[in-house]
Amino acid sequence: MKTLRDANVGETVKVVKLHGEGAVKRRIMDMGITRGVEIYVRKLAPLGDPIEVNVRNYELSIRKADAGMIEVE
Repeated sequence: MKTLRDANVGETVKVVKLHGEGAVKRRIMDMGITRGVEIYVRKLAPLGDPIEVNVRNYELSIRKADAGMIEVE
């Protein structure tokens, strides 16, 4: 299983499934990350957290802990 956390800078991935429960999963979905959407990994912070991505034509910074809940292909 590959997650968004494992994606490399410059890579475009497609969301397969969201893991997590309750409020955490709801927050991820509210940011526009849903099954089938494509995510482009723009850059990584100097210390590795957070990850900056483009999703649905806007820029988003997401924590590595949350990125680990997003299964991608």
